Amino acid sequence: MAPAALAQHGTASQALLDAQLELWHHTFSYIKSMALKSAVDLRVADAIHHHGGRATLTQIVSKVAVDPTKIPCLRRLMRVLTVTGIFTVVQHHPSDGAAAAEPVYALTPVSRLLVGRSQNLAPLTTMILHPTFVSPFFELGAWFERELPDPCLFKQTHGQTLWEMADRDAAFDALFNDGMVSDSQFIMDIVVKECGEVFKGISSLIDVGGGLGAAAHAIAKAFPHVKCSVLDLDHVVAKAPRDTDVMYIPGDMFQSIPPANALFFKWVMHDWGDEECIKILKNCRKSISPRDEGGKVIIMDIVVEAGPSDSKHREVQVLFDLYIMFINGIQRDEQEWKNIFFKAGFSDYKIIPVLGTRSIIEVYP
Repeated sequence: MAPAALAQHGTASQALLDAQLELWHHTFSYIKSMALKSAVDLRVADAIHHHGGRATLTQIVSKVAVDPTKIPCLRRLMRVLTVTGIFTVVQHHPSDGAAAAEPVYALTPVSRLLVGRSQNLAPLTTMILHPTFVSPFFELGAWFERELPDPCLFKQTHGQTLWEMADRDAAFDALFNDGMVSDSQFIMDIVVKECGEVFKGISSLIDVGGGLGAAAHAIAKAFPHVKCSVLDLDHVVAKAPRDTDVMYIPGDMFQSIPPANALFFKWVMHDWGDEECIKILKNCRKSISPRDEGGKVIIMDIVVEAGPSDSKHREVQVLFDLYIMFINGIQRDEQEWKNIFFKAGFSDYKIIPVLGTRSIIEVYP
């Protein structure tokens, strides 16, 4: 074969191999998630944190529940978790003549989010990767073949909606609430620092669908002049803490919302379609004060294509949009948000894209 033809043949082969590599990278991406899940289940990050943020495999094994026969397998798991950036390896070079040193695994900024208290996202990670949340996606292709309206992916798989399961299954309810609380404790520290001005000039605030009230507590602590309450369903309020200045109100946002200067929605609107959101927002419109008295709705959610424009941010936003479809939810772009705001009777809004993949949206009457 002539050199030119050989080079062309080689280029074509390499293109095929590159395409196969890309296909395999997508196909095996779920292994990364399952490796992360196992690390959270085994509390590997806690074990490394216990040893000061760096630990050998022997030290990790001393703190996690791994059968001795599986230690070689744990080493392979750690290799995946270091290649994918969850942990890193610090190689200690032995002195001359000494045996090769055992690798030392260290926490990274990512795995530091799996330890500690105030910024620990392990419960949210556990929730998202729990089989109850993962299993509906095995039926995604079949779900697309059926005409709307039909059961959401979650109900199609489990025979009940997420909210029905949370009402009936105490263990699932705890899994869900723990995940939401961990996210609130993480993100609200950042909200207070980066978006604190949105809470200035208001005297009362209701965290609608606020669960156990982690977000409301953070707002009340940072802004003592704001009287904070949480509105949620009866079974949620029944589990709320009692020794707090935050008031808990049993109720249904689809029926009515008590009067307040401002209303706060964290990761609520994306759970519902446009008609449901418009209904909620109309109830908000009746509840809040006039704009010149500080009346507004404050929404923390994803605005697709808002915020940093790098590929990782954009990918996470659209992945989350597909993810939330399992309960018939949607992540909206600015035009889609604007559409439901104006249909609900609001006059203006402002998007503040300073929370990574998420934004703060102020909606004005």
